[in-house]
Amino acid sequence: MSNIDNLITRLAQDEIRVKTAPHPFILSLQWMGAAGIYLAVSLTLFGLRPDLLEKFHSVWFVAEIGVLLGILIVTSISAALLAFPDLYQKRNLALAPAWMLALFLLTLFLAWRADNPLIPLPVHSFECTLGITVMSLLPTVWIFSSMRRYASTHYRLAGSVALLSAFSVGALWLRLHEVNDSIVHVIKWHYLPMLAIGIIGLWLGQRVLKW
Repeated sequence: MSNIDNLITRLAQDEIRVKTAPHPFILSLQWMGAAGIYLAVSLTLFGLRPDLLEKFHSVWFVAEIGVLLGILIVTSISAALLAFPDLYQKRNLALAPAWMLALFLLTLFLAWRADNPLIPLPVHSFECTLGITVMSLLPTVWIFSSMRRYASTHYRLAGSVALLSAFSVGALWLRLHEVNDSIVHVIKWHYLPMLAIGIIGLWLGQRVLKW
């Protein structure tokens, strides 16, 4: 009996250090900072589109880039909240990407309406989807690796939002790199694949984030 008492006493005296999880807002800022660095390096290596300054005089191009940035920000915050089992009591904010994606669809629709006459399609097609996907791989790896350290109970939704966040990084890179003004092409080969990405994220979240 004395041996058990001594063991309990020793265990109680042992210092157990538990690393405190960062606040979801801090976690999302880390992801956004990494995404910003990744974008800057990628654009330095591949180059900016030569007419970028001129394009910033286009209202709908600026709106598109602004909403894409909004998607990156909101999905990063949402993914960070979804990494925790209680969503940090911020359920409405965790579901905010739905509103941002609705705004994105509205922006694309208005840009399409304003594209009159329609700008001719470029000669390439699926290459853009492939380029965005390749550029999204590294952001996908780091965000999923980070989320695995926590205890998401909404792993399907978390996976979908995380993959959309990574895809938005690749989409931003291509819009700032590629000389292409056809909104029809952009919708078809840049943004429609986001639907498939969201569905893949549901599956990937279940496989990677489930514990």
